[in-house]
Order: sequence, then structure tokens, then C-alpha cells
Amino acid sequence: MNTKYNKLEQTWRWYGPNDPVSLQDVKQAGATGIVTALHHIAHGDIWPLADILERKAIIENAGLTWSVVESVPVHEAIKTRRADADQFIENYKTSLKNLAQAGIKTICYNFMPVLDWTRTQLDLEMTDGSKALYFNWIDLAIFDIYILKRDDAKADYSASILKRAEDKFVTLNQSQLDDLRINVLMGIPNEKEIELETLRNSIKEYKIIGTQGLKENLFYFLSAIADVCTKEGIKMTIHPDDPPYPILGLPRIASSLADFNDLLLAVDQPFNGVCFCTGSLGAGVNNDALEIFEAVKSRVYFAHLRNVAKDEDGSFYEADHLGGDVNMYEIMKALSEENATRTIAIPFRPDHGHQMLDDIQKQSNPGYSAIGRLRGLAELRGLELGVTGNY
Repeated sequence: MNTKYNKLEQTWRWYGPNDPVSLQDVKQAGATGIVTALHHIAHGDIWPLADILERKAIIENAGLTWSVVESVPVHEAIKTRRADADQFIENYKTSLKNLAQAGIKTICYNFMPVLDWTRTQLDLEMTDGSKALYFNWIDLAIFDIYILKRDDAKADYSASILKRAEDKFVTLNQSQLDDLRINVLMGIPNEKEIELETLRNSIKEYKIIGTQGLKENLFYFLSAIADVCTKEGIKMTIHPDDPPYPILGLPRIASSLADFNDLLLAVDQPFNGVCFCTGSLGAGVNNDALEIFEAVKSRVYFAHLRNVAKDEDGSFYEADHLGGDVNMYEIMKALSEENATRTIAIPFRPDHGHQMLDDIQKQSNPGYSAIGRLRGLAELRGLELGVTGNY
């Protein structure tokens, strides 16, 4: 037996008491840590200590640990640095203090403008009959040009994509167009779908801010919370952009190795960390996920492990955890080696999963059905054991 390695902490995203997947289900899957958030608290509002302790008690009464907060959302006023940004930053700092008081100190967040992760289809059928999340450039172009009707949208797509989008658009009925709109605007479970007019206005606002302006707003935010994070022992982990390239005219600033180098250099303090998401980074045509991990590994405090398969357009679907374009063996080997240097295990979770078996007949949060993630966790757990030899 190789005793060199410590085991990673196996965690599971849970959307709270209304999640169709119960904490008992999580225990049966073999995870020990929970990744959750207080989705009933409006973005920008303070997370009350009482609410945090209530959620923590529910998790601990089930024999599990609240390991990571995903996410404490960053209000749009902070991302755009509007006049009231500092007040929302003060609220954020209070939420962090309350979480630290409850003993929860690893925070995942993102700095994506307006939208969270974006997919164009939530039920792409695989050859085995299971269903996967899908991002298709042709469908995004249809949404952008014919539904959102963004100014100058056509300039962002190749002639090939534009022609295929035009040809497909004329075949779609209103119900199919409505489904596409809902899918693109969905955001994350339990949170309200954004309105088209709100999105149009935000796109105009971010066009003025630009990529560099958004980066500077991120650095301002992190610098503003630095003292609280350092004093309370909090680790902030930024989630990569998903997908990791500009869409709908919105800038991206956490998509590439250069982006992460900029971030860690601009706010070069231990609290400023990365949520290493293999799926988000793996969707980037020019990204080498292993290269990015090696560059940022000392600041990786949380990991999302999933896989994607891309086509010649750069469209991608979420593949089996050990399939797809990301070499999960090499990632797990590097992650385990880094984990061996830590006194506290790095938490990871199987990110997303195919809807399969009995779950095909059930209502579940897209990407977060039970059985597909159980399969993913089992595969990743076995891969870790194979890599480390640590029983």
C-alpha cells in the first residue's frame, strides 16, 4: 500500500431541502461532504447566521458535513461596479463573517456577467439512451439572432454557423423556440430565469465595461474582502467561466491560463483561490486543463470533475466522467499529488451527470440527477484509488 497520499474529500452538490435528491441519497452515493448554498436569500442580501446554522444542522443531522458553499453570489452591482457596489460588498463581507462563525470557510463563486453556466439543450440523448447537457453554437446563434435579437450579433459567428442557424431556424416551431429561450436563460436551479430585456440592457452595460474593466472590478472586489477572508481563514475559489469564451457579447475573464495568471498575480494572497473545473476549462478549444492545473495548483481549494466532448465547431456535450476530451487520469494523478502536500484534503465533487436509468422518469435539476452523479463519483473514487494505491 502506498501511504504517500491522503484521500481527497468526496463531496456532493445539494440544493437544499427542496432538492429531489435527498441527503440520504447522498450518503448512499458515498460522499461525506455537502456543497450547498442558501438559494432563498436574494442576491446581494446578507446571509443571516441563523439561516446558516439551520442549514448546517440539517446536514449534520444526516451524518454529513457542510464542506463548501457554492455559491455566495456576487451581485451584478459589484461586477459592474455601480454606485452602490460598496454597500453590496459590505453585505458580502458580513455573509462571509457569518459563514466563518459557523465554521464554513471554503467559498465557491463566479464572476460571469448576468448568466451562470449556459447550455442550449438539457436532454441530448446519448447512444445508450441516457441524457446529457449540451452547448451547441448553432442553437446559440438562433437564440442570439432571432430570439434575443442582439445588435450586431451576426458579427460574432462564422459564415458556416450563420448559414446553418438560418436553415435550422425556419424549421423550428414556437414551442421549440420557447424551449431554447428557457434553456439559455435558465441559470442555476432554484433561481429565477432572467428576462430578455434585462439581458439586453446588461449586454449594453458590459459592452462599455469590456474585458479589462470586468477584470479590474473582480480585482477590486477581492481586494475589498481580503482582510475579512484573511482574518477569518476563508478561502475564496473562483469558478471558471462556463463556457470559457465570450457569448452573447458578454466578456469572460476566468477562461484561460492567462486569465488565472492575471487573477492570482493581481491579488496575490493565499485566500484568493481557484475552483478547478475540468468541464468548464475542457470546453475551451485552446485550453489544456492539466497545464492550467499545474500553474494554479497551489491555490486550488476545490475541484469540479466532469468531462466534455467537443466537435469541429467547438460545440460540446457533457460526456461520461472518464470519457470525453479531458484526460481524467492525468488530472486525478496531479490533483492527488497536490493533495498529498496538504494538511486539509481538497474537496471535489462529481460535476453534473447524465440523466439515466430510473432518473429519466423523474424531475430533477438539470445536470444534478442522482444516478448519473453516483456513477461519476464511483468512477472518480476508483480512479483515485488506482492512481494512489491508497485504500
